[in-house]
Amino acid sequence: MEPLLHQVRQRVFHSLHKSLNLLQRNHSGCAEHAAASAPSHSRHIKPTLLVSRIYQPSNLRDVGQESRVAGEMTCKSQRLMQQAGLIHPSNPGCYYYLPATVRSMEKLVRVIDQEMQEIGGQKLDMPSLCSADLWKTSERWDLMGKELFRLKDRHGADYCLGPTHEEAVTTLVAHQATLSYRQLPLLLYQVTRKFRDEPKPKFGLLRGREFYMKDMYSFDVSKEAAYQTYEAVCQAYAKLFARLGLRCVQVQADTGNIGGTLSHEFQLPADIGEDRLLVCGTCSFSANVEMLSSDTTDCPQCKAGTLVESKGIEVGHTFYLGKKYSHIFKASFSNSQNKPTIAEMGCYGLGVTRILAAAIEVMSTEEGIRWPGLIAPYQVCVLPPKKGSKVHEAAVLADELILNLEESLPRLRGEVVLDDRTQMTVGKRLKDASRLGYPYVIIVGQGALEETPSFEVICQQTGETVFLSKDGLLDLLRSVETV
Repeated sequence: MEPLLHQVRQRVFHSLHKSLNLLQRNHSGCAEHAAASAPSHSRHIKPTLLVSRIYQPSNLRDVGQESRVAGEMTCKSQRLMQQAGLIHPSNPGCYYYLPATVRSMEKLVRVIDQEMQEIGGQKLDMPSLCSADLWKTSERWDLMGKELFRLKDRHGADYCLGPTHEEAVTTLVAHQATLSYRQLPLLLYQVTRKFRDEPKPKFGLLRGREFYMKDMYSFDVSKEAAYQTYEAVCQAYAKLFARLGLRCVQVQADTGNIGGTLSHEFQLPADIGEDRLLVCGTCSFSANVEMLSSDTTDCPQCKAGTLVESKGIEVGHTFYLGKKYSHIFKASFSNSQNKPTIAEMGCYGLGVTRILAAAIEVMSTEEGIRWPGLIAPYQVCVLPPKKGSKVHEAAVLADELILNLEESLPRLRGEVVLDDRTQMTVGKRLKDASRLGYPYVIIVGQGALEETPSFEVICQQTGETVFLSKDGLLDLLRSVETV
C-alpha cells in the first residue's frame, strides 16, 4: 500500500510541475507580445519641454484690443498677458490663469512661504464660504456694503465669499481653550482665492473680482510684542520685494473697514496706479494722500522736506488691529499668572496675482513681458534653426545642449524649453520669445557648427546679446536663481 501511495504522489507532483511550466511559458509569451504590440511612441517620449506642447494659445480672442476699440480702460500688463496667452477673461473681473501663469504664481507663493516661515508663519487654509453670523458679530456684514458677495444655502442661511478672514481666523484661535503665552506670537497665514464685488473691474489682474491673496494674522501677548511682530512682517515684505527686484515703497495708510490703529501700504510706483502717494525727498516719510489734507506740501515728519506726489499700485497692506476682533470673539490665552488674557492682533495681506501683474506693468516693454527673474515661468528658451535651412543640422545640437544644461546645472531642470516650431523662422520665434519674457534665449545656429562651438544668447532683462562658448554659457546660467 505504501509504494502505491508514493507512486500516486509522484505522478501528481510531475503533473503540477508540467502545468506550472506551461503557464510560465504562456505568460512570458503574452508579455513579449504585449511589448511588441505596444505603441511605438510610448518608447520615444522626449523629456524635453517643447513650446508646441505648452498650452499658451496666443490665438485666443484679443479682448484687450476690443476693449481699447470700445473705449474701455486697459493697461500694459493686461494687454501683454492676454496677447501672450497667459490669461483669458472668463467674466468681468475673473480670468483663466493659463499654465505659464500658474507656474509663475506657484514660484511666487514659494518665495512668500520662505519669507513668512522665516519669521515664524504657519500655513493653513480656511473656507472661502464664510458664515454671515461671524460677519454680523463683528458688525462688518453691513459695513462692507455691496463689495461683499452674499448668498444663501438651501436652508436659507446667509453666507459670503470671503474677501478677508479676520472673523474666521479669530474664531478658530478662540476655540483653542488651552492657548498659552508660551505659544505666542502665533502667526497663521494662507494663500487662497478672495472675492470682492468690484463695481467696475479693470486693469486685468490689478483690479478684479476674484484674485489670489496671502493673508496672515498674528496673535501676541501685549501691545509691545504686537508692534514687534508688525515690524518683523514689514521687514519680511521689504525683503520679499527686494528678492523680486521690485522697487516698493512703504507708506502710511488708512485702516479702512479692516480697522485697527496703524496701517501701511506697500506700493509699486507706476503711472497706471490708482493710489496717490506723497513722498518726502528729505526724510523717509511717505503716505497715501488720503492720510493728509489736500493742501499739505510740507513734510510733517522732518518739517523741512517737500512732499512730491506720485502714483502707485498697492501690492501689500499691513494692519495693527489691537483687540478689535479678539475681544469680540474672545480669542484669549493664559498669561504667566495662568489668567485668561485677550490677545493683541495684526493682519497682513499680499496680493499674489496683483504682484504678478504689477511686476509686468513696471518691468515690461510695450512689446514684450519682462518678469522678475526669480518667478519667470521658464528661465531659458532654446531656438534651433528652421527646418530646411542651411544650418538645419545644428538642430540635434539644440537637444544635446538642453540635456547638457540640465545635467550640469541641476537647478535648471524643468526650467529650459525648446521652441520646436521649426516650420517658423528663427526671427518669428525670437519675437514670440521676447513677448513671453524668457529671461534667457539661446539661438543655436551656424556658430554651433564651428570647430569651437558658440551660441547667441539674448539676456532679455538687460537687452544684451552675447556670443558664448558652451563653458561660457554654463558660467552665465550658473548665476540664475530658481525657487
